[in-house]
Amino acid sequence: MTILFTTDHEWLRIEGDVATIGVTDYAQSQLGDVVFVELPKVGRSLKKAEAAAVVESVKAASDVYAPISGDVLEVNEELAAEPALVNSDAAGKAWFFKLKIADKSELDGLMDEAAYAKHTA
Repeated sequence: MTILFTTDHEWLRIEGDVATIGVTDYAQSQLGDVVFVELPKVGRSLKKAEAAAVVESVKAASDVYAPISGDVLEVNEELAAEPALVNSDAAGKAWFFKLKIADKSELDGLMDEAAYAKHTA
């Protein structure tokens, strides 16, 4: 399992040819209290950098982008029912969706944890 990060504050947990995607703890701290999450439809094909989901907080609404291209395999229905999970467990229970990775070379432009920590410092 590998964990990677984007400059837009998404994390990816890579397991084989599946990427689980969510927003980072840094992102949720910037958003404030999350009140609504809109997830992509299962089966949807996403292109890298395409808006895939929406997260709304008391402060703002933000798009969650597909960090890589792929097909949506699963969405986190628990998150849709309880959006505040983003605030309490951004890197765990509050994952947004799982993608079947279309092109593993797209992972090359992403950051590891140390690089992401520098990015947010």
